[in-house]
Amino acid sequence: MSQRPQQPRGRREEPYRVNEKIRVREVRLVGDFVEGGNAVLSIEKALKLAQENELDLVEISPNASPPVCKIIDYAKFKYEQKKKQKEIKANAAKVVLKEIRFGPNTDDHDFNFKLKHAINFLKEGAKVKAYVHFVGRSIVFKERGEMLLLKFAQALEDYGAVEQMPRLEGKRMNIFIAPKAQKK
Repeated sequence: MSQRPQQPRGRREEPYRVNEKIRVREVRLVGDFVEGGNAVLSIEKALKLAQENELDLVEISPNASPPVCKIIDYAKFKYEQKKKQKEIKANAAKVVLKEIRFGPNTDDHDFNFKLKHAINFLKEGAKVKAYVHFVGRSIVFKERGEMLLLKFAQALEDYGAVEQMPRLEGKRMNIFIAPKAQKK
């Protein structure tokens, strides 16, 4: 087993280099504390300017030549970054799965009723899991259940795409249908 260096527990390395941790000779300083919005300064001048304003010198873009730094309140900057990440996470799409159950002998009226519900689910952006539940001896009608699910998938062709073809798992035969991307 190879040993890799580990950080002390409870301490995470900062994502940005701050103040004395910036190890370059000169930096491009951007923001309100420089005339014209940006200037190339020596690290000493930049640090002195940050200390005069009682703020931190933060390396924003370390890969630039010279590295881009900004004079800001680092604690406030970290808080705002965390807030942005939370907002991005909150706006991420959440996949909802709706289930529709059939019996192997489902009639046309029931089929159409459940089809309307599935169309609404797909329009809302939810995935649909349709399944035929075989009770007792009805398992001998496997092909009936498969035909029912294929008919269901064909009826939903305009609203969704089949993600998984009918598959028997125990006493259930499942099919998954994902919504089609909506045009904006």
